[in-house]
Amino acid sequence: MGRVSQAQAEENRRRVVDTASRLFREQGTQVSVADLMKAAGMTHGAFYKQFASKEALVDEATAHAFAELAQRHSTGLERNDGQRDAAQEALVDTYLSVEHRDGPADGCPVAALATDIAREGGSSEARRVYAEGVADFADFLATDDQDGIVRLCTLFGALVLSRATKGSPLSEEILAAAHTALTETG
Repeated sequence: MGRVSQAQAEENRRRVVDTASRLFREQGTQVSVADLMKAAGMTHGAFYKQFASKEALVDEATAHAFAELAQRHSTGLERNDGQRDAAQEALVDTYLSVEHRDGPADGCPVAALATDIAREGGSSEARRVYAEGVADFADFLATDDQDGIVRLCTLFGALVLSRATKGSPLSEEILAAAHTALTETG
């Protein structure tokens, strides 16, 4: 089998990072390299041609997940003609939906990666990227009336509790209560 071109190697790396980003949000960073590479449609051995270690992939996949989140915020602003309050309202609607609760692979890295990042060493690149992503998300959520960190904690807490109570009526009640708390005016 011949060597792959530089363009193909870059595409392979992008595919592994994208797959890892989704799997880590869905299953946690304990996903094995073998399972990850299988999901990416590649061999286990190809991993070490692309990454120095699994930790390096966790770092890159975390950055990728937060870049996707930032892109969603930008797209939300564009869809709402730059109206931040409308973009925030749309985000709250989507974030506190049953679809988001049930689809962590495509969902928010804040909620999906929190436990894994908390277990990382204090100086990891993933932790730094996570902290910056949380700060950026909180900044996006801030309003004249509500602190962005409080709003993010409400979203995060509601989503995590809703996922943990999925299958009971409480799960959707949590989503609805948080939605009301974040969208009430006055």
